Parts: sequence; C-alpha cells; structure tokens
Amino acid sequence: MGQLTYCNPLAIQQIGDPFILKASNGRYYCYPTYAAGNNLGFKAWSSDDLIHWKDEGFVYEKVKNKKAWGYKQFWAPEVVEHQNRFYMYYTARWKEKDSLRIGVAIADHPAGPFVDILDCPMFDFGYAAIDAHVMVEENGRKFLYYSRDCSENIVDGRRESHIYGFELLDDMLTPKQEGKLLLKPDQEWEFKSGESWRWNEGPFVVKHNRLYYLMYSANCFAERDYSVGYATSSEPLGPFTKYEANPILFTDSEKISGPGHHSVTVSPDGSELFMVYHTHTDPKAGGGNRQVCMDRMAFREDGSIVVYGPTISEQPAPSGASSNMPENLPAEATPPER
Repeated sequence: MGQLTYCNPLAIQQIGDPFILKASNGRYYCYPTYAAGNNLGFKAWSSDDLIHWKDEGFVYEKVKNKKAWGYKQFWAPEVVEHQNRFYMYYTARWKEKDSLRIGVAIADHPAGPFVDILDCPMFDFGYAAIDAHVMVEENGRKFLYYSRDCSENIVDGRRESHIYGFELLDDMLTPKQEGKLLLKPDQEWEFKSGESWRWNEGPFVVKHNRLYYLMYSANCFAERDYSVGYATSSEPLGPFTKYEANPILFTDSEKISGPGHHSVTVSPDGSELFMVYHTHTDPKAGGGNRQVCMDRMAFREDGSIVVYGPTISEQPAPSGASSNMPENLPAEATPPER
C-alpha cells in the first residue's frame, strides 16, 4: 500500500485568508474569508487529516445575528477555543463610522453557529483595523495582534498598513491598553506593489525557544508578489526585529501567484508544523479568487524559520494521517516544539 499524499491546492476554493483551528475534539476547522456569492458571513470546512475537507456551510451569518454591527466586507476570521467556548475574531465594515473594525462572535461548537457578543466592534482606537489574531500564552496571558489598515493610514503621502498589538483581559473581549505599533513596511521586498501603497498585514504569532515569531504578509493581496515574512522578539509586544532573509514564503514560478495571509497548525500526531496559506486560483489574473494551500514549516538550528513551499507537486501526507512518516525533509530542519 502506497504512502498517503496530498497536492496543492486543497479542495477549498473561492476563499482568502485561511485560518486553521485544531479543536480539542481532535478535528481541524478551516475558517477563511468567503469570496463567492454572499460575503455577509463565514463558512467553515472540517477535516480529520488536513487533506480531506467537509463543507460545514455558513457558521456565522449577519442576517442571523441580532447584534451584528458590520454591514459588508466580512474578512479574515480566526477562532480561539477557550474554556469550552469558541471565540471568532473577524473584520467587517462598521456602518456607524463607515470604517473597518474587528468584532467577536461566540459559539459552543467549532461549526457554530457563532453569535455576536457585542453590538459594536470590540475596540475603537479611531482608525480602521483588520486581520485580528489572538495568541494565548502557556501562563494564560492573552494578546491580540491586528493590522492598522491602509484605507485610513497615510504616512508621508503613502497609504500603509502597520501591525499593532495589545494584551487582552481574561474576558477575551477587552483590550488592556491601546494598540502598540509593532511592525511597518521597511524592507525592500515589501515595496514591490509600488510607492503609493505598502502593507504589513495578516499577523500570526508562534513561540519557539522563548522567542516570539510575529509572521505577516506584505505587498498587495491581489498581486503575485504577496508574500510572508517574520520578525522576532523576546517579549510578546516587542520590540520586534525583522528577519534579514525575508520573505520566507514567496513565488518565483509562473504557475503560483500571491502566497500569503497564512496560519500555522500541527500535523495530526503533533510532530510537524504546517503553514496554511492562499494562492490565486488563476495565477495570471490574480485578484480575490483564491484557494487553500499548505506546506511544511520548521525551525532551523539557528532559530530561523524555513517553509518547504510553495509547492504544487505531490507531497507526503501530514504525519499521523498515514502510517508512513515523511522522509524528504532537509537535514537542517529541526522538529517543532510541542
């Protein structure tokens, strides 16, 4: 019997910004921006092995939420499991100020239904905010990272997206302080979309050997140069130093475009890390029609991150999804922390 394999893209299409939760029930749930038809909510897909996915339908719908404050542009959901409840942090446009903000909805099951807990955004610092990501420390401290969106952030005549963060109170809803600037576009690879618009967005944090790795995407999401980099700090709110060899996920192939806005998850047996990201369905067209991909990620001996992708060739299944362990990883990679 041959080894189980998978091949990018996965069977989750017409999406963007895929986030993967491995719930306490052992099942994976993918929550992306839904880019087809009704964009007034979020669909989810579930899987036991990261390869075969079941469409769970809409798990959050504006029309079914009495407290819904957003009226369009529902983007980038992420879900955190905490004390047997599931917290969905998402972006939408707030009608009261006609500006993008971040909200939170709660469910008792990872497949929803998710219901808004507030009738307004979870915070308002006076500017557009998108792409919420929550990290819960081993000691219980909670931090929320987000992007101050370029739609309302003008720096030296340019529109720029910057990454901010703050500590959350234990209620998972309330900022402990105002957002702190953590990252802004300042590396050469982040300027490929032109001089007028620059992006650092889609934050995602992993911790390894007491270092915080703040991963992010740069350049325009609709273009082929959308890519992923990271910065490190010894503290969850910085100061962060960007990796000199960024980006760590990018494309140099005509067959792949725009790999970015990622999340990180573990294999079924917990021994491997995977970066889950989107690419453009039509590499020549780019734009908002995207699909889910995933590739192995690891830490080198010097602590730097390596991503074995983007790939479009057949790959060994995630460890634990089959009886065969993958044997094709470079020797420089070290196993991720459990």
